[in-house]
Amino acid sequence: VQLQASGGGLVQAGGSLRLSCAASGRTFSRYVMGWFRQAPGKEREFVAAISRSGGRTYYPESVKGRFTISRDNAKNTAWLQMNSLKPEDTAVYYCALDSKGSTWSPTEWVYWGRGTLVTVSS
Repeated sequence: VQLQASGGGLVQAGGSLRLSCAASGRTFSRYVMGWFRQAPGKEREFVAAISRSGGRTYYPESVKGRFTISRDNAKNTAWLQMNSLKPEDTAVYYCALDSKGSTWSPTEWVYWGRGTLVTVSS
């Protein structure tokens, strides 16, 4: 499985961005899908996850109510809608597939895409 994230860019605080993650192959629907981010000098952190069917979503408190994860298994694509962006949301955002655990640690995920940079100016 190969993943390609896109949609990053420069946005002012309070603005919105929509990230996309396109997956190759025909097994996308078998996997839990997640988004992570890594700011300069910081560890990669969990941002959102969505179940195989899309019926369940998971967020940390830092983005809950502002970010929305979704997926379309027919299109092998997932999205991260980010609203009310803050300067502290600035990071490289990564999409990932196939979690082997339940803590949302980055080490539990098997497939990773290249990141897309999101910069939020104040």
